[in-house]
Amino acid sequence: MKKMTAALLTLGLGMTGMTYAAGYGVIDIEKVVESSTYLKQQNASLEQTIKPQSAKLEQITKDIEALKQKAQAQGANVQQINAQYQAKVNEFQTIQQGVQAKVQATIQNTNTVFETRVKQAAEQLRTENNLDFVLNKNSAIAFDPKYDLTAKMIQKVNAIK
Repeated sequence: MKKMTAALLTLGLGMTGMTYAAGYGVIDIEKVVESSTYLKQQNASLEQTIKPQSAKLEQITKDIEALKQKAQAQGANVQQINAQYQAKVNEFQTIQQGVQAKVQATIQNTNTVFETRVKQAAEQLRTENNLDFVLNKNSAIAFDPKYDLTAKMIQKVNAIK
């Protein structure tokens, strides 16, 4: 009985010495986002796309202000100004809703594509470096800086076309 207990104890102690050392890397996702050429290109493209509507909205805002001032002036035809005012407000709202819908759709599509790129780059890093995990730096309480793969991640994300 003592021999069996000793054998089991030895086996148990031997197994506790065999710990699994998981390979990991960490990335700073905020830096990846800030450094993404894809996101910068998408933002510039979106700005160019909505620039004409934004200019139109600014002009309508000026027109509405002019109508308000005109209505305050004596002798102005209030009904006519009210009709013009309401037409400008309706035009403004229609354009604004269109711009908001365009921006939301573009942001959603951009986020989906970017998320796919980040996952693809993370998987490439994981495979190339023979890692078990690639973690977000903000999710780790502490880590050795030698495992920071942020620069490599930025290169990979920016290289994906």
